[in-house]
Amino acid sequence: MEAIKQFFSPEIIWFILGLVMLLLELILPGLIIAFFGVGAWVVALLVLLIPKLSLNLQLFIFLVSSIVLLLALRRQAAKIFKGFEKQKNVAAADVEEFIGHRATVVQAIGKKKSGKVEFHGTNWEAAADEEIEVGEMVEIVGKESILLKVKRI
Repeated sequence: MEAIKQFFSPEIIWFILGLVMLLLELILPGLIIAFFGVGAWVVALLVLLIPKLSLNLQLFIFLVSSIVLLLALRRQAAKIFKGFEKQKNVAAADVEEFIGHRATVVQAIGKKKSGKVEFHGTNWEAAADEEIEVGEMVEIVGKESILLKVKRI
């Protein structure tokens, strides 16, 4: 009977409650429950060090420590656990990768008919305001989706 009573001591209950909350954080999104789990562990440690803490004081410490940890550390923790974020303006970064570079015409380009250029080992659809023959070097001046705008060098 004494072993059961010892197992259900307040510090063990707070520790288990904190562990359950941390495990729930793995299932539920938001990075909020984890701070309440750490708050429960703070109370478990305090009850272990000061066994005469009343239940009301334990609950108060739990709430205050959880909320303070949440407000103080959530942003920093979110940055750590969020991972890498895709670039917000991918199109603009994509265009900068092409503009100003040179390519070789592999299919003639007409004023009203697109052709093809080779750029970084890949053939791209290309358009120009002038006639450009196969084998000529061109400079990329723009990009619209998969169509490169080019001009003769």
